[in-house]
Amino acid sequence: MVLTVTLNPLLEKRLTFKSVTLGNTQRAKSIYFTAGGKGINVSRQLNCLNIPNHALTFLGGDTGKLLRKVLSNEKISFSFVPTKNETREAFLAVEEKIKRVSTFISPNNLITEAESNEFKNKLEKMIRNCSIVVFSGSSPCTQTDDIFSYGINLANQLDKISVLDTYGTHLQKCIDSAPTVIHNNITELENSLNIDLSNEQKKIDFLKFLYSKGIKLAFLTDGSNDVFAAKFDFHYKLSPPKIKLVDSTGSGDAFTAGVVFGLYHSFVFDDLLKIATSLGTANAVKIETCNSTVDEYENYIDLIQIKSVGKKMKIIDDTPNTIS
Repeated sequence: MVLTVTLNPLLEKRLTFKSVTLGNTQRAKSIYFTAGGKGINVSRQLNCLNIPNHALTFLGGDTGKLLRKVLSNEKISFSFVPTKNETREAFLAVEEKIKRVSTFISPNNLITEAESNEFKNKLEKMIRNCSIVVFSGSSPCTQTDDIFSYGINLANQLDKISVLDTYGTHLQKCIDSAPTVIHNNITELENSLNIDLSNEQKKIDFLKFLYSKGIKLAFLTDGSNDVFAAKFDFHYKLSPPKIKLVDSTGSGDAFTAGVVFGLYHSFVFDDLLKIATSLGTANAVKIETCNSTVDEYENYIDLIQIKSVGKKMKIIDDTPNTIS
């Protein structure tokens, strides 16, 4: 089973309009609710890929109660630690005519030290019963900044695969804990670590740095720009398929779900990378977040070419030699 961990969940209230004119009163055609937060997005996408998974998160207040109902309606298996403060929420204006989404997010939910400690206790028990654990999304406050690194260390001790996709002030501590796999957006990396990844060599040097920290697989994405990836100290580059962008929200989470999908099925690295990129692409051409089917992502597989950059992997021919 895959465990996804989300520290900063989100109740999304999606209002649909034919079109929106800012500054005027707008009357929505309809409203519907979805569950948000990066790890929860990963769980939703894994459901679409028939990968058994369970989400662990914080939920609090009336918003948290409603989010529990939404998670159940979406058939996302979950556990939670209750919080005194309200779970955050977002209002999304979906313009059907031009297929545009505008998002307005409330402030983060503040977590107490006691709630954080309860989360760690629950996390320890749940990591023991999973094969892969995904730490995804932001940390809402200082009281939760050490949860991901705590969980990565636990996963390492228990010989579990850990996948990290986060940003913010706690990122460096998470890297130092040596997750098995890391996926990051370039802009989030630069802002979180105060580094410059503006050219190919700097990206490759950063991949080398991650390998020196004990991270086995690494993926750097940048919207429609080239993806850079590493398997141990071998480096690769690919260009995502060209598309008409609708909404990129959750594309990084779909990519992470693709990585987990590949790990779960023990796919070779090239196939894993192509599937992850295809899922991120399939997500970006639709308004819904992280619910792409196998048929949808397979439309892009053959459009992706992976190029080796830097050190070349030796191919050993182990075909039996019948010549005496």
